[in-house]
Amino acid sequence: MPEKSENDRETPGAQTLRRGLSILKLLARYQVNGGLGVSEIARKLELSKATTVRLTRTLMDEQFVAQDTATRRYELGPESFAVGLAAEPNYALQRIAAPALRAVALETGDFVFFSVRHGLEVVCLSRDSGDLPYPQASLRVGDRHPLGLGAGGLAILAAMPKDEAEAVLEINAPAIAQRYPHMTLDTVRKMLEETRAQGYAVIPGILAPGFWGIGVAVLRPDGKPVAAVVLNALTSRLSDARQAVIAARLQRLSRELMSTPSEE
Repeated sequence: MPEKSENDRETPGAQTLRRGLSILKLLARYQVNGGLGVSEIARKLELSKATTVRLTRTLMDEQFVAQDTATRRYELGPESFAVGLAAEPNYALQRIAAPALRAVALETGDFVFFSVRHGLEVVCLSRDSGDLPYPQASLRVGDRHPLGLGAGGLAILAAMPKDEAEAVLEINAPAIAQRYPHMTLDTVRKMLEETRAQGYAVIPGILAPGFWGIGVAVLRPDGKPVAAVVLNALTSRLSDARQAVIAARLQRLSRELMSTPSEE
């Protein structure tokens, strides 16, 4: 009788995880070719069809895998791209920004977030606290929301060309309204105009009740917005005067960030 391999001696949980990751790695190789059907996945990975179906359905539930409704073939889903995003230049940008983001959090005593644009959404890559516990409704690393929602998403949208921003907003409006019914298209447009006029976004307690957010876009040298820095604070701590001071601080951070060489 053949000796069991190291993988055969794994716990069921570890084996399931390894198989799930093997599906993601396989689909990554076939992404440009339109993905793979369940039978192809099972054959290439030497898994039973039942196991393959169970794993792909779980990965679909978590949005790491998506299925084309016409071809029934599987491809990488949005969460896979969000994870992959962390290894791309925007993640390097976040690493460069990390000391400055931490310094602002400690300096202000508030909460500072760094998010990057990913298609029609923004993804939170980091957060820093001024030594205070995060609010329960606070953004977490990996959280995502449509452009136009939240101080970061609004700041990025406002920095885009107006026609492009309007097209994105039309697409995202249903998703925004579904999560926050009071955020109608007209409401977001009004906030968008205010953001353009003042150069930064101010959001009154949408994602975290009782907390206001100030967001500033991070722009590439060509003017394209790629990320946003957001500060969240208790409503009582953000008077009009302090809002202006915080916004100026975040704008300075944004400019310094894009002038910092990315190479060590």
